[in-house]
Amino acid sequence: MEALSPQTLFTGQQLVWLPECASTNTEAQLLVGQNRATDGCCVITDKQTAGRGQRGNQWEAAPGENLTLSVVWRPAFLPAADQFLLSQAVALAVHDWLTALLGSAPALRVKWPNDIFYGAQKLGGILIENTLSGAKIQHSVVGIGLNVNQQEFGVPTATSLGGLTGRAYQLGPLAARLLEALERRYLQLRAGRVQELRAAYLSVLYRFGEEHAYEAGGQPLRGRITGVDEAGRLAVATAGQVRYFDLKEIRYV
Repeated sequence: MEALSPQTLFTGQQLVWLPECASTNTEAQLLVGQNRATDGCCVITDKQTAGRGQRGNQWEAAPGENLTLSVVWRPAFLPAADQFLLSQAVALAVHDWLTALLGSAPALRVKWPNDIFYGAQKLGGILIENTLSGAKIQHSVVGIGLNVNQQEFGVPTATSLGGLTGRAYQLGPLAARLLEALERRYLQLRAGRVQELRAAYLSVLYRFGEEHAYEAGGQPLRGRITGVDEAGRLAVATAGQVRYFDLKEIRYV
């Protein structure tokens, strides 16, 4: 990968590049456990062999064609009860980064909780693993996988940046810009600009305000996403009431 030189205060200033690893999140956690990761440390690889996604899924990416990285932060300012705010900030940062590359694209959306979609196709995924100490977050490992140059996927519901634009991209400069976008949103969160973050998140939320079919508890459900509560649960208006769902409690149809 080309050299990275992000214009940041701390995010990505410690850079650990691995030609191959099982999971950048796992490697980042190991560095934290060894007290070798500074605040903002970034682990990045060309080939991830056992990447993890939401719901215990595996994240698959062709070697050398995509961005696969993890960032370590120490958001001691953020109460554990508000950890979904970090998820919102990260998802918005990735959306910001893609908007800079694609232009204003109404089809570019964040699918709750933090997958990145273009239309009905997935562009990227985010997995945040927080370690708590009492009511505070001790450290967070933010794993991000983004489809960049890959053209062929095993599922029809995936796409890539290059697939959308017809261009081939240098991964190093893209990674540097991504780290800058991440730090901007992280600093917004650290400054306490929470309402701005929440409003921005809803403005790009997939299916927000639209009526669609879902499945909950094995039963069909038709409803309209009205927001996300402070615990990160999805609010869906259905049958005259608003119901709240955790990650594994509702499925998009």
